[in-house]
Amino acid sequence: MRKQQITLSVPYSSRDRGGMTNTYEVMVIGGGAAGLSAALVLGRARRRTLVVDAGEPRNTPAAHMQGYLSRDGMPPAEFLEIGREEIARYGVELVRDTAVDIARDFTVMLASGRTVQGRRLVVATGLKDALPDVPGVAERFGKDVLHCPYCHGWEVRDQAFGVLATTPLSVHQALMVSQWSKDVTFFLHTVEQDELSDDDLRRLAAAGVDVVPGEVDGLVVADDRLTAVRLKDGTTFAREVVFTTPGAIPQTDLLARLGAELHETPFGSYPVVDPTGQTTVPGVWAVGNAMGFAEQVVNAAAGGYRAGATINGDLLMSDLNAAIQV
Repeated sequence: MRKQQITLSVPYSSRDRGGMTNTYEVMVIGGGAAGLSAALVLGRARRRTLVVDAGEPRNTPAAHMQGYLSRDGMPPAEFLEIGREEIARYGVELVRDTAVDIARDFTVMLASGRTVQGRRLVVATGLKDALPDVPGVAERFGKDVLHCPYCHGWEVRDQAFGVLATTPLSVHQALMVSQWSKDVTFFLHTVEQDELSDDDLRRLAAAGVDVVPGEVDGLVVADDRLTAVRLKDGTTFAREVVFTTPGAIPQTDLLARLGAELHETPFGSYPVVDPTGQTTVPGVWAVGNAMGFAEQVVNAAAGGYRAGATINGDLLMSDLNAAIQV
């Protein structure tokens, strides 16, 4: 029996006047761990892929990243630079630009004026941290003002911790950091003590966490080191490290414009996704902090890998199905 010859069409190959491809099989918006990981998988799968990187990674304030097997302690900037070099080996194009608008046909308008289009879209735009409006917090963030004990707890273990409450949910953070230090003071700040449940108070006492009511006025710093937390009434508490939970501002504008379904969480509004990161909009995936608050670097990279592999298979089957229906 003679086998039927099937040729897969590749319709996305136009180029602009400057010689850069305007149309791609996959566009990745965001060049952090999640976006680069997706791009790496897609590049190795021989997919024409564009990464649009605004160059504003969430972990910029951190000198090192921890908890990533084989990369523990690596500076985030070095990690990303290696990732960019790796995707370039497989022909993935990366541009430093910002996606400012998007149409339902996945035409993306960039801040530079360039317009690009893809068959599939990966949104890896992350989130921004909204820090408490307390003098010294923003300036010390990533140094001795921290948010994640899994990221930084080992490096500051056994020091005098303060936990600056932002909501009653901050109780959980105060309890968690007690794993790394037995000297923890929980500053209620703008949270009233009666907002905490009896169970909260009993757990804090059991963990040895001191609870201090009263609004925090600022951080005391000497010789570029945090030395104390100062209340509005002038009282100071000697502390070496402060943990706080920033408010989250998910960067999901592009997803909203495409009509992706979002769901509310205590940390912002995020897209509804399946286990591979696919949103409710066909052909659109969300990965990393664009799909959830708690995605650490290692989780974000894994999510990008899953999305990239799924998208490759999706494109393959789509083209095969189109070919056999001709």
